[in-house]
Amino acid sequence: MLTRTTWMRLCVLTLVMALVIQLSGGISTAEAAAKSKSLNDFDVVVIGSELQGVLLAKAAKENGLNVIILDPRSKAGGELIQGQMLVLDPVNDNKGRSLIQGEIKSLFNGYNAGTIRKLSSFESYYKRLIKDIPIKNSIVIESVEIDTKDADKSVKSLTYRAKDGSKYTITSEYWVENTDFNVLTSKLGGTRISGMEVISKVNKPDYMAATYVLKFKNISWGKLHQKVLEDYPLANVRKKYGANTYVDWNFATGFSNLTFDYKPQNSQLMLRGLNATYQKDGEVIINALLIYDVDPSDPKSVANAVKKGKEEAPHVLKYLRKHIPGFEKAELNGFPEYLYIRDYNRYETKYVLDYPDLMSNTMFWDNVTIGGYPVDLQATRKVKKGVGYGKPDKYGIPLRSFQLKSYNNVVVAGKNVGATIKAYGSARIMATTALAGQTIGIIMGRELQNNKRLSELTKADFQRIHKYLEKDYKIVLNR
Repeated sequence: MLTRTTWMRLCVLTLVMALVIQLSGGISTAEAAAKSKSLNDFDVVVIGSELQGVLLAKAAKENGLNVIILDPRSKAGGELIQGQMLVLDPVNDNKGRSLIQGEIKSLFNGYNAGTIRKLSSFESYYKRLIKDIPIKNSIVIESVEIDTKDADKSVKSLTYRAKDGSKYTITSEYWVENTDFNVLTSKLGGTRISGMEVISKVNKPDYMAATYVLKFKNISWGKLHQKVLEDYPLANVRKKYGANTYVDWNFATGFSNLTFDYKPQNSQLMLRGLNATYQKDGEVIINALLIYDVDPSDPKSVANAVKKGKEEAPHVLKYLRKHIPGFEKAELNGFPEYLYIRDYNRYETKYVLDYPDLMSNTMFWDNVTIGGYPVDLQATRKVKKGVGYGKPDKYGIPLRSFQLKSYNNVVVAGKNVGATIKAYGSARIMATTALAGQTIGIIMGRELQNNKRLSELTKADFQRIHKYLEKDYKIVLNR
């Protein structure tokens, strides 16, 4: 037991040491407290590691904000890396001019040039984006504290459980929903935007099918290309193989006359027309095996769908060997760990983009991205072959379509965009929502320097914002 004298000497020694540390430039008690606080206070918290939110996080960090990514999934990368959805869709206006801008353009440039085709090159690209951004995987949101004192609510803090079971409460200026199953926004009491039930005419929520991406090797792409060329002109090709059939030295689409005759082993699956990319060295990746009724918020549903996709793959292989030129000696080339989720619950935003906005080429005062992809709604159990509603020329999507309704500090990223189901058929495309992610991240950082929040921005502000986006980032959004 310490004597009173020894205890007093220890107290004096502790005070002296603290004073010495402070005078010598070390960490003071106040500084230590501030540092401890900063570990739990952020400018931007991104929930989920899908590419679009990662681009937002990167842009925000580059513009001076304190950013963290909290990922409910066990591994980072989402559909792009874990789902290996490496088949990229271009976005063009009706004159064939690319509408892809910003950071995502470097990915598409590499993809089109053939230098970014295989998983390893996509992983390198993704790792570059997340460099220096802290990511915590396998988190579980325990609770969300909501401030209701203003007309628009705000998320004040969030408590999550880490992988090791520890609990943390954090605060942030902005919160970004970046998962494919709305792990944050589903807890905030918003109104769900009607989904495919509007098209399928069923009396319950309905969703476009997910995809299990198929990977093959030992493909003779040259033979596939040559055999299709022999059937030209293109009208004859499409009569033989199906609408939208096309093959060049890098990409192939269509063949629906053949694929729709495939009989899957499981009624939850369907093989639609091929959307294939040649990855070089005889390797091909195909986005075509649809899986109905996947609930991305339920790990068991996802695991079951992945299992069924793996079990179906050898049967698809056998069928393609028999029916698709160049696939005679094909072999399976591994399996993704996850799925490509096209569609799940989305919640109302401050402006819900509508189909007439697309088809009338609407440009908004607060544009944060430009779209132009065809209105493409994929299959459900009832809408067996999907449905299209035309090709818009060029349209804008406003910041308001990425701001959760009734909240002043919640942003939705990627396929969570606020759009009616027909508008969503075009607006959901990755290149379009990726540009929005980067743009919103830039605006967050630069406008906070002026003490302006997203919810406070006016038409006059956006005239200024569009100017610096064009001047400093070559992102053109107002014409």
